[in-house]
Amino acid sequence: MNPPAAVGDTAANAAAATDWFDLTGRLSCCTACADLVASRKQVVVGDAPAGAELLLLSDGPNPYEDNTGRPLVGRSGHHLDFVMAEIGVLRRNVAALVVLKCRPGEGRMVERAEFERCRPWTMRQIEFIDPLLIVTLGQMATEWALGRGTTLSSVRGHLHLFGSRPLLPTFHPSSAIRVGRTGAPAMVLEQDLRYAAGLLPRLRALRSGATAGTQ
Repeated sequence: MNPPAAVGDTAANAAAATDWFDLTGRLSCCTACADLVASRKQVVVGDAPAGAELLLLSDGPNPYEDNTGRPLVGRSGHHLDFVMAEIGVLRRNVAALVVLKCRPGEGRMVERAEFERCRPWTMRQIEFIDPLLIVTLGQMATEWALGRGTTLSSVRGHLHLFGSRPLLPTFHPSSAIRVGRTGAPAMVLEQDLRYAAGLLPRLRALRSGATAGTQ
C-alpha cells in the first residue's frame, strides 16, 4: 500500500504515480487536509473508463457522492444521465471527476488552500485520462479551471483552452434540478452537452491527424 500523502505533499505524490491505478491508491489514502479527512466518508476518486474522450469536471462531493465514492450520482447524476441519453451519449463511456475529492463538514465553506492541495491529483488524473474535451459543470469547477474570479455567465457557451485541451463550461445538473427541466439552466445544459458531443468527431480527427504528422 502507498503511504498517505503528507500535508503539502500532494504534488510530489501525484507526480510519482505511474498509472491510473497507482494514482487511485495514493489518492484514496490522502490525508493532506485534516478537516476534510475528519468529515469525509471516503475520497471520491472519479470515473475513468478506458478510452474516454469526454471528461465532465464537477465541484465537490455531495452526500450521495460521499456515500458511494463516485462523482455525479444522486439526483444530479440522474438528471445528467437523462440528458446524456437524450443526446445519444452513454454515461458509462464518459469520464467524471470532482475538483475537490472530499466532502467538507455540513455548512462549512471550503478553503481555497484545500482546493489547491487537491489540484495536483486532478491534474494528474486528467493526464492519465487524456480526454479530447473537458466540460466543467458549474461555477466552482469553471473557476477552478479558468482562474479565480471567472464567472460562469461570462465564459459559458464558448470553447476555452485548459492547457492544450479544449474546455467548455456549462451549468451543473443541480442548477437544472432547482429550476426545473423547462428552465433555462436545464435547456442550456442539454444544449451545451449536445454541442460537446458534436465536437468529439472533429477533435478526434484533429488528434489523429496530429499523431499521424509526428510519425
